[in-house]
Amino acid sequence: MAHLENQTESGIILDRRQILTGAAALGLMGAVPASAQTLMGAGAPKKGGTLRMGMEGGSPSDSLDPLTYADSIPITMSLMLWNNLIEVADNGDATGELFESWDVKPGAADWTFNVRKGITFTSGKTLDADDVIYSLNMHRGETKSPAKALLADIKEIKKLSATQVQITMTKGNIDLPFNLSDYHIIVVPNGYKDFSKPDGTGAFTLDEFQPGVRATFKRKPGNYWKPNRGYFDRVELIYIQDANQRTTALQTGTVDIINRVNPKTAALLAKNKNLVVSRTPGMGNRFCFVAHTDKDPFTNRDVMLALKYGVDRQKIVDNVYSGFASIGNDNCVGPKMKFFDAKQPLNRYDPEKAKFHMKKANYSGAIELQVSEGAFSGATDAGQIFQESLSKAGINLDLKRVSGDGYWDNVWLKVPFCAVYWGNRPTIDNQLTSIFYGGKTNPWNDSHFENADFSKALEAARIEIDPKKRQDLYSRCQSLVSQNAGMVNYAVQDYLDAHSTKLMGLTPSGRYDMGDDRIPEKGWFA
Repeated sequence: MAHLENQTESGIILDRRQILTGAAALGLMGAVPASAQTLMGAGAPKKGGTLRMGMEGGSPSDSLDPLTYADSIPITMSLMLWNNLIEVADNGDATGELFESWDVKPGAADWTFNVRKGITFTSGKTLDADDVIYSLNMHRGETKSPAKALLADIKEIKKLSATQVQITMTKGNIDLPFNLSDYHIIVVPNGYKDFSKPDGTGAFTLDEFQPGVRATFKRKPGNYWKPNRGYFDRVELIYIQDANQRTTALQTGTVDIINRVNPKTAALLAKNKNLVVSRTPGMGNRFCFVAHTDKDPFTNRDVMLALKYGVDRQKIVDNVYSGFASIGNDNCVGPKMKFFDAKQPLNRYDPEKAKFHMKKANYSGAIELQVSEGAFSGATDAGQIFQESLSKAGINLDLKRVSGDGYWDNVWLKVPFCAVYWGNRPTIDNQLTSIFYGGKTNPWNDSHFENADFSKALEAARIEIDPKKRQDLYSRCQSLVSQNAGMVNYAVQDYLDAHSTKLMGLTPSGRYDMGDDRIPEKGWFA
């Protein structure tokens, strides 16, 4: 996707596609005086300064162990200290990071990757193939890694030389480089286990880490191995879970950048001449209510269909996200994603259909849904609208508000029905695989979805070269998930970041917010 941004008179940075296809309808269109490159990055980058970040997306249980990463703060911290094998560029392409380049044979099952030369860890050790193989194997076999499903089809990882690795797969996948870009797959030294003492190839070293409170980092001496990256002397990352408190911190100059701007105040915030709001439409978090389909009453498909037809998605988009979102269709595939099926019928709000399916299920009891602002901002408001819209179908939703402390440890994956969000992934295969593929072997398959037709179509799509046939297969996958999984994905939010005008280098990413959670590495001060 293209991400050459322009700035409107409102002060909101939009990606080019949004400007061409409907910014005026959202009331954001103004004159387009200059490109964002001119406004946000003219002149040569320079070293120095302390970047202060105010972020939502972490908890007191956060760890630097990559097997535990579940939100934006640990990902951002990780990418300051370590590197991935593959980076997703701003245009959405897979580009080399610690894997410099690669080749693949027909069938997409036999790959050769070239390890970048001359890279050293903080300890002084030189990166080699053994480090890469060890790091990949952390996510294979007997592991709780969320990346396990992405690497499940790898049969063998073989060292060809100190700087070359061969990966052989049981089933081909032309998107393997994107799977290797997963944020859990950082590269550590061979045999490394103590993540409280980071030893990485990133631009920074850890100074202090108080989970749930703050973390600070220092730039390594000398030049970072990536050209035009790693300019800040220090980075301070502050946990600020409340959206209004993040906004206040930015407005008062306490921080230089914040993520997850409150949609209700985004347009007003953008009018501040000292601030910029960066918006990437259709690429943000997928907000959901997720049920375990192997637990009653959610084992009954009609109960799930009643819940899908019983949520007023448009009302949530309009009232909770102030229009800075699009309607979700219960499969977490966003509207800007390649192979998104725009022709697939939406599970639109229909109280009569909801009533029909609940009656067919012969279920009349209350359904408990656990929500918390600790899950994501707006979860409680969305739950209330869900409760109200279901009541019009005669369905009783027992909305239980729970503490945000430890939500991702004590509620998600534990209770039968709760609020969840999923981040954008670089490809549809990665998105569907991370959330729905692999049944119980996938530790993050949070709806416990398992469907043989889905698995067969997804595996076939991974090696299909013909774009039309591939589209048909992915359309089939989207439909099967939408109609059968325990996922009520009601909205796909736009990414909304905001920062001081002195901060340069932030461009909307082809994957995540905050410049793919790499703004400490990518940015600099004017």
